[in-house]
Amino acid sequence: MDFEEGLAVTQERLAAEADSLAELLGRLRSFIAPALVGDREWDALLEPARHLPATMAAFPFGFELPLHDRRPRADLGISLVGGTGPAMYFEDRARSGEADPSAAGIARILRETEPDRTPLRQVIGRKMMLEYDIGPAAGDARPEPGIFLRPAERPIVGSAGQVGDVGVVLDALVAALGWRPDGAEKRSAERVYLAQPPGTRIDSFGAFPSRERAIRLAIAGFGNFSDIASFLERAGWTGPGATVASAISRFEERGGFVSLGVHLDVLSGGLGPTLGLGVLAKERVAKDPGYWLDRPQLWKTFVEGLRAENLVVPEKLSALAGWCARPTTLFARSGQFVLLRGIHHFKIVLDRGRPEQVKGYAFMVLIAAPNS
Repeated sequence: MDFEEGLAVTQERLAAEADSLAELLGRLRSFIAPALVGDREWDALLEPARHLPATMAAFPFGFELPLHDRRPRADLGISLVGGTGPAMYFEDRARSGEADPSAAGIARILRETEPDRTPLRQVIGRKMMLEYDIGPAAGDARPEPGIFLRPAERPIVGSAGQVGDVGVVLDALVAALGWRPDGAEKRSAERVYLAQPPGTRIDSFGAFPSRERAIRLAIAGFGNFSDIASFLERAGWTGPGATVASAISRFEERGGFVSLGVHLDVLSGGLGPTLGLGVLAKERVAKDPGYWLDRPQLWKTFVEGLRAENLVVPEKLSALAGWCARPTTLFARSGQFVLLRGIHHFKIVLDRGRPEQVKGYAFMVLIAAPNS
């Protein structure tokens, strides 16, 4: 069967398999080491998943893992694609009259990207990412997810004159969150784009409705830190560049990655002081059919470098090192599934130029296998 047919079959089987994403995650618990997510923290992670359909697992979903933190906790990330069963779930919630602000905003983006030729769809396509901040224990309150829009259809690349595309995506994100437009904030984002060198691209625009207002821009495609330092200066980041260079130079010496990214908080008054450095061991082009396939030893060199830096909890790093695995066949009530697992990227968060946090972003996706 072709990709679209396979995706439809996977969603149909998952809908018959479980009533919610939480129920489905419960069956995958054995694949997630307690060192990464403890039992108490697992219950908290399942809370938002109880309100999401099991069909979400037909698209990549996963976990933000704070490797520097001894607490075995994680945040939950999911993919949402227009025109699919999970998208209909958010659209139905928005029409019900009982929707929370985030569901209404998500449905707004889905509507705006439904027609073929809308400016937003031409840039981002029909996909977005949602990230749920998870508290230390389960509770009644549903966390409102952060929304991340990725220019996948028309990548926003440096030196390509795409300031207008930056505005289109930024305006859509701000409107979805129910925020007032801010001209100074938009000018800050445009300055970041204009500072990008050729060969780089804006990987995503994101924001969290439950946090202090900021637009998180992820810029991908840097080959080394020297290029990043020049970009930060042009973009107007006022953090301690020399300290950052010293902190990150050891990672460059050890290698184990193919490209670097920069994560910046865009504010009305400029750029926030915190800097994130994304690390990729494989180029992940959104339309590449092998985007979500990782080989088991892909991250070995970089993981060994992290271990030597003494920035992470050793038990967590060991557990995550075994995350990338060959496809695994699962046998369920509705038929066979293939489980894919991989590590999307690592992020080193620097505060005032010094590495303070290391996060690993691990994903899963389920694919229906042909029934014999």
